[in-house]
Amino acid sequence: MLLKQPDLFQLDSPLFADLQGERTVAEFPFFALSKRMNMTSMIFESAGARIEINPSSTGVATIYDKEILLYIASLMVERMEKGERVDRVVSFTANDLFRVTSTNSSARSYASLKASLARLQGTQIITNIETGGEGSDSAFSWLLKADIKYVKTPDGARRIKRIEVMVCDWLYRAILVDRRIAAYHHDFFRLGPIERRLYELAKFNCIDGVGFEVELEGLANRVGCASDRRGLEYFKKQLREFAEKQPLPEYQLHLTDQKQVSSQGGRPRIKTIVHLSTKASLRPAIEGGSLP
Repeated sequence: MLLKQPDLFQLDSPLFADLQGERTVAEFPFFALSKRMNMTSMIFESAGARIEINPSSTGVATIYDKEILLYIASLMVERMEKGERVDRVVSFTANDLFRVTSTNSSARSYASLKASLARLQGTQIITNIETGGEGSDSAFSWLLKADIKYVKTPDGARRIKRIEVMVCDWLYRAILVDRRIAAYHHDFFRLGPIERRLYELAKFNCIDGVGFEVELEGLANRVGCASDRRGLEYFKKQLREFAEKQPLPEYQLHLTDQKQVSSQGGRPRIKTIVHLSTKASLRPAIEGGSLP
């Protein structure tokens, strides 16, 4: 009689602690905001920081693909806070990922998960932003490995056992060495793409109850929106809707327009300032800082 061998592989899931985000990844537009396939390279430059993101054969990794990285980072932080060894290789079940990200476990969700892992492994990033005191001139991918392990059932169907990934050195150093981590609200996954970026910027820049302010153009650049005239008009329209509905958990947003008179005459230029602050704060955002 054959005895079934036990599965000795230890999972890093389930996640019991809070969802955690890492500041460097949150501060910059590393991900496409649309679910539609983006085959165009993305370039961000500001205050000496430069990021170039080149697509895989299925496009640039999206803000929704980032959910997997947030989940992985959270598993790593949980082990770190327990004083346990944290490896670059992380294993988890799809069901636990779906539970944390409020995703239904349908066949479509599994197909989307496979596509997301492929984009995270295929997207190439080149940046001068350092983590853990180290940098690199070479391109890297978020995941160096993304392996979906499965077994076959008696009827020949595949059943996923676990997902095994290896995070890149850049992200590993950011989490384990820099340790600029913050817990995200559980409603984060209910937000749309632009709302997610606003929430992340607020999370790491609204310090000790004091908010911050930024000009519309600078915020659009940091969020990852188009910064041409048409793009800014759409972005401003979106922000006005957010200011009315206040959809961000923990934070509030409002806009002010300032007229700037030209020394050469003509119509004054309108400068839009965006203010973000914690909802619990009684101090106005204008007393706070600005984006780094």
